[in-house]
This record gives sequence, structure tokens and C-alpha cells, in this order.
Amino acid sequence: MPRVSVSWIITVLAVELATLSAAHAHSCHEVKTAFQVRQIGQLKWVPETPATDVDLSICKHAGPSCCTRRMEESYRTAVLRDTTQSIRSYSFELKYLISAHITAFQDTFQSLIIFSQNHLTSLFETTYSSLMSSISPHIVCLFTDLSRFLQGTGNVSVEAAVHCFFDSLFPLVHTRIVNPGMALSISEDSSDANQLGDCLRMTRQDVNPFGPHPKAMADSLASALRAGRVLSLALGVGLEVMNVTDSEELSRECSRALVRMHYCSHCRGLTLIRACSGYCLNVMRGCLASLSELHNPWRQYVTVLRDLTHIVAGEHNLELALLGIRGQVEEAILYAQLHGPRITATVDKVCGHSSNASSTTVRTFPPTSVTPPPANSSQDVPGADKIGMLAHLHREFMGYISRYKSFFSILPETLCEGEMGVDELTCWSGDDVVKSYTARVVGNGVRAQRQNPEVRVRGADPVLMDVKNKLELFNMEIQEIMPGVGHRESWDETGSGESSGECDDEDGCEGSGKSVASPTLTEADVSKKAAKVPFHDSPITQNTSPSDASFSMASFIVIILALGLHWLFI
Repeated sequence: MPRVSVSWIITVLAVELATLSAAHAHSCHEVKTAFQVRQIGQLKWVPETPATDVDLSICKHAGPSCCTRRMEESYRTAVLRDTTQSIRSYSFELKYLISAHITAFQDTFQSLIIFSQNHLTSLFETTYSSLMSSISPHIVCLFTDLSRFLQGTGNVSVEAAVHCFFDSLFPLVHTRIVNPGMALSISEDSSDANQLGDCLRMTRQDVNPFGPHPKAMADSLASALRAGRVLSLALGVGLEVMNVTDSEELSRECSRALVRMHYCSHCRGLTLIRACSGYCLNVMRGCLASLSELHNPWRQYVTVLRDLTHIVAGEHNLELALLGIRGQVEEAILYAQLHGPRITATVDKVCGHSSNASSTTVRTFPPTSVTPPPANSSQDVPGADKIGMLAHLHREFMGYISRYKSFFSILPETLCEGEMGVDELTCWSGDDVVKSYTARVVGNGVRAQRQNPEVRVRGADPVLMDVKNKLELFNMEIQEIMPGVGHRESWDETGSGESSGECDDEDGCEGSGKSVASPTLTEADVSKKAAKVPFHDSPITQNTSPSDASFSMASFIVIILALGLHWLFI
């Protein structure tokens, strides 16, 4: 009797465990858990057990399903939210890089402007103090115009700003330095003073009292600032491109494909299985087809940035031009002093007044002050510690931005990296659990999507195509304005827009070409997965988790023990 009791108890226990295991396999408990953890929607929308008469529009399946039509809509909302957030998280790195460099470039330039302005002011405060109060507003005006020019705000000309400054300087130098008694003699008659001042300003370029220095200063500043202005404009264009692409919405066809990839497996109880790598690439390349069209113009744009930064910072042209302003102005005034008699005689003929002043004692001074260094030298320049600031700034920036040349072509691979179960033996194909994805994997770009088996791409997105056209036009205009810029790299890639869609790799595609990737935006290693375990055809089959494996093994062991004990006691 005891032998029968023990055997019966063990047998009953084994049957109970097997019953619990079967009940667990045909419930929607794990689906409900995933629905809650991923914050997809209200739990009351998830059924307790799978049903066979569910009307689904995306995750259609002949067998039992844990999904409802309302869950599908929640999945669609959630997958759009998560995918958009993922895209923005990657694009944010590039967007922030450009935005931060714009700020750093402007701050560095402004520090140079302030230093140069203060340095020029100190020249008049220490050497030509009689001119200080009158010339001060013109100094401010000069540097304000230079700053506005580089920032691209307002219709400002560097040459005009420089010549305007020297036009205003001439009356002061002529009446207070070259002819020091003239200012006192004409001060009693304000109308004479105004007439003379106007005449001197209007005839300054004809009289040429400052020799070659105004033109030399205008040319050096215009050349250096023009490249800086174009670079500043180019950075703004890059930021605008990122702002537009950052706010672009995914299509309805894309959202349906994303639901199939991420959540249709849940409807069958498979909450842990991952998408096949090739399948994920097809979905993401279809969703981002129009975005991939930006690859070629963006790659050339980055090359344009590289060339512009080299022009601006390579020979320290911008820094030397700004830091050399004081020296050029000082040399211009010394030139006027040395050529005082000739200048006075010319002014007498053109404007009059000089003969009435005590101009017979013209003060001239030998050029004992420091002559500014050549434009290609950085030694002995006031503020020499500031030389190299822009070079360091731009070198660091280009070290990062160059890694983003292929940003728009490798984005699908980047997004798929987190979805691929590289070490798993099976994967989700959108319809079933398979050993490997066997459908054709297409390349990047709109044209390649004609062969995409997962996403229907109706055509190029007009907003992104407008961005592409504007970026191409900008690159072309820069090359026209500054020949040679952007042409220093051979374009051996056909680019995303020229992709034929041919791809023979079953789980990956080289359609995007090789690229230089950033530490966080690396090209996905889309390797083939050797799948060796067949798929079991149960309608609700969860891919084996550690807890499920231990539970099933425990049931099996109990049954074996029960049978063994039963035969032992018999």
C-alpha cells in the first residue's frame, strides 16, 4: 500500500506540472508584461489568452493571437515614438557638434575682435591722444562692421568699412598731426571746419594721404574674413539640414513595417525574439530611403567644410589680419606725417583752408615704431598668444565631423545594430521564426526600394528632396565663389541616390559603401548567422528564455523520477 501511495503522488505531481506548463504556454501573460514595461498602452487591452477570431490589419496570422486591433494602433504609436527618438538621438550628436562649433567659432572670433579693437584704441590713447575722443566712435564702427560681415548679418563690405574708417581718420590726422595749428584756427568757424572735414573725407582716396596701407589692410581683412564668412555660412547650412531632417516624419507604410518587425511577434507570444539582420535592414532602408538621398551632397559638404577651415585657420590668415590692424593704422599715420608737405599742398588746391593755418611748421617723425610683420609670420605680433586658436578649434572640429561623412547612408545599419540578435540561432522575419532571412536585401536610396520586399516606398519625400537640392546648390555656389574648394577628394562612390538595389548578401548589404564611422555611429557588421535549430510550429511558442528552459527541464525530470520510482516500488 505505501508503494502505491508514493507512486501515485509522484505521478499526480508530474501531471500537474505538465498541465501548468501547457497553460503557461497558451497565455498572453508575457505579452501583457511587455506591453506594460514598454509603456505601449493600457493593460486592459491585452487579452488573457490568445484568440482565433481577431480582426487584425497588420499582424495577420491564421493561428491564435494575443493582439487586438486596438493593440495594433498602440503598437504603431509606440514604434513611431521609439524609432523617431532613436533617429533623433543619433542625429543629435551631429547636430550638437555643428551647433557647438558655430558658437565656439563666433566666440573665438569675437575675442579676436575685442582684442584688436582694444589694441587699436590703445594706439590712440598713448601715441595720438589728441585724436582719441574723435576717432573712438569710428573704431567701434569699424570693428562692428567686421563682426557683422563674418556673421553674415546685414549688407556689409569689408573694403567699405576699412575705407570709411580711413576717410574719417584723414581730417583728424591732417588738422591735428600734419598741421597741428589748423585745428585751432578753424575751430572758431564751425562751418569752415565742417566744410573742410567733408572735403577731406570725400577726397581722401584721391589725395592718398596714407599711402598703400588702407588698401593693404582692406585686402588682407577682406580675404581672411571672406573665407571666415563662407565658413560661418556653411556651418549654418549644416545646422539647417540637421534641423529639417530631425523633424521629418515617418510614412504610414514605414510605420506598418516597423510594427511587423517589432511587435507582430508579440501577437504570437514571442516577446524576446529579435528581427533578422537582413530583414531589419530592408525595413530601415525603406523607412529612411529619402533621408539616404542626402548622402552624396552631405559627403561633399563635409569636404567643403574641411577645405574652408584649412583656408581660414591653416596659415592663421584671419588672426594675423585682425591682429595686424593696429600696425597698419600706425604705419598709415606715419606715412601721412612723412609726406605732410605734399599732402598739405594737394589739400590746399582741392579744399583750401590750409594756407590760412600755421602749416609752415609741419611736424614729421621718422618711422621708429614697430613695422607689422609679414602676413605669413606669427612672430612678434601683438597678441601672438592668440595665434593658433582658430587652427586648434577647427582641427578638433574636423577630426569629429569627418567621421560623419556617411551619416545618412549608415543610419539604417546603426539603427539595426540594437535590433539584431547576433548570437541567437533563430530570428523574426516579419511572418515567422526562421533560421535566417532569405529575402533579397536592397541598398540605400529611393531607387533601390523598388525591390524592397518589406516596405513600399511611393516616392521621394518632397521636403527632403528640397533639402538635398539646396545642399547641392550650396556646394556648387561655394565652388564657384572659391574655386578648388570641395574638389580635393575623388568621388568614387555612386552614392545612395545611384544605388541599383542589387544586393546578394542574404543578411546584409554593402549598398551604402565603405565609410569612416564615428565611435558611436559605426557601420553595422551585418554578418550571416548560422542557424541550426529548427522552428517549432506551435501557434503560441515563446523563444526559450532561461526561466522557461528550467521550467520545462524540471517537468521532464519529475516525470522521469516518477516513472523510475514507480518501477522501483513495483
